[in-house]
Amino acid sequence: QVQLVESGGGLVQAGGSLRLSCAASGRTFSNYAMGWFRQAPGKERQFVARIKWTGAGTDYTDSVKGRFTVSRDNAKNTVYLQMNNLKQEDTAVYYCAASSMWSIQKGAYAYWGQGTQVTVSS
Repeated sequence: QVQLVESGGGLVQAGGSLRLSCAASGRTFSNYAMGWFRQAPGKERQFVARIKWTGAGTDYTDSVKGRFTVSRDNAKNTVYLQMNNLKQEDTAVYYCAASSMWSIQKGAYAYWGQGTQVTVSS
């Protein structure tokens, strides 16, 4: 089992920044690729970003490229999502998730955090 706890969400004005953190415990953190997903009200949970086991590879959905950066610190069992130049359409609950596969599909992620709310105001 892997337990994931997100933090760092909040209310921010458009153009502002937030950094989300996801602390992992349980099984060896470095054995898992980590993903960030988000779910806006009334919408499906969608892929945002992912990072490989060693942190050497990352991937982003098109709408956040150039604005969001995913990173991880395996010594701290933590993955981060730095979000810059936030837009109102980034408003959602953000979830981190762990997978033994390299995938953008929700179904590939076996472990999920509880989510953290990000609200971007105009």
